[in-house]
Amino acid sequence: MAPHWRVVRQLLSMRHRHYRSALHNQSTLVAISATKRASHAMQRVPHEAVQNLPMPTRSDPTCFIRIFVTGGAGYIGSHTCLELLNAGFDVTVFDNFSNSQRESLIRVEQIAGRRLSVIEGDIRNGLALEQALRDSGASAVVHFAGLKAVGHSVRHPLAYYDHNVLGSMRLLEAMAACDVHRLVFSSSATVYGEPMQLPLTEQHPLRATNPYGQTKLIIEQMLRDLHASEPQRWRIGILRYFNPAGAHESGLIGEDPRGVPGNLMPFVAQVAIGRREQVQIWGGDYDTPDGTGVRDYVHVVDLSLGHLAALKRLDHEPGCWAVNLGTGCGNSVLEMVASFAAASGQSIPYAMGPRRPGDVATCYADATLAAEQLQWRAHRDLITMCRDHWRWQKRNPQGYDGRLEE
Repeated sequence: MAPHWRVVRQLLSMRHRHYRSALHNQSTLVAISATKRASHAMQRVPHEAVQNLPMPTRSDPTCFIRIFVTGGAGYIGSHTCLELLNAGFDVTVFDNFSNSQRESLIRVEQIAGRRLSVIEGDIRNGLALEQALRDSGASAVVHFAGLKAVGHSVRHPLAYYDHNVLGSMRLLEAMAACDVHRLVFSSSATVYGEPMQLPLTEQHPLRATNPYGQTKLIIEQMLRDLHASEPQRWRIGILRYFNPAGAHESGLIGEDPRGVPGNLMPFVAQVAIGRREQVQIWGGDYDTPDGTGVRDYVHVVDLSLGHLAALKRLDHEPGCWAVNLGTGCGNSVLEMVASFAAASGQSIPYAMGPRRPGDVATCYADATLAAEQLQWRAHRDLITMCRDHWRWQKRNPQGYDGRLEE
């Protein structure tokens, strides 16, 4: 479905005037806030050596390609930043920390043994975004920033169109102004809606069933239209994630949502660690083997490596393409709960509730195209995801805000 572009333009115009008048004061406050947050967060890291890691040098001819990562402090973003650093890339993160922690990036630096640049800002602020992108010297962008919970989007649809659609438009405008034309976009399998056949291929009709999925559809169409306007200039990879899960094997970084988790595994983990009483399962009467929803869970490290594979393809050829990132296998909610109980050795009580608006019964990927075009495959199974996430949860019982356990 096409967006209401007249309304979108009006919202953009209003926001542009607001940000232009507020930019100077905001930049000052952000700089002060960033300094305080970094100082406070650094105290929670057990290895002070991270403070002495070398910062990227913009003029250093030995630096690899510089990557600008929006939403890089989030769950998938932080793991991808780690893999980018490990691969030798120079990384600049642009994040407003609305649902993430600066501590995640300090931990990333600790694991990688390298520094990254961090700029606090909102992608809807086009002026600040353009300045940050220009200063970074980046030649490509990985775009994670946005709201991402299906249920939350049903209750607050306008917030999703504001953050996701308008924010992405601002990013594309900034990229054009800075002559940066390579983009890897974080999309979602929600764009497929209720599956007409399984597994889901990239040729499946696009028909999202919730506002979150609709915002992804609109952004994907924007990207295709933008590429069509200058096909020899823009290089765009669209990655349709299925269900990210797990954590880095170190237990230093993982999924730490603020408030009630919107994804299943962190909710299960918080029950296992004692932060919540029971898992709420939304729907036990689906047409599936055990009545609960079936999803394609993919390890977040495998998913992160998919972004590096996408960047590699963009480096070799122009185009605008979409690929699924999933395992090709489905697991039910009850199977996930049982696997996490086995991995953690903890009892995990649960309660059945009604179906959640916007959810589908079964969804899993055909990942053939990713294997053929990106040479990418998911290698980590469900039990590995559960073990890695449990290690993260045990070491961080209260998430990034609490004490790191050895």
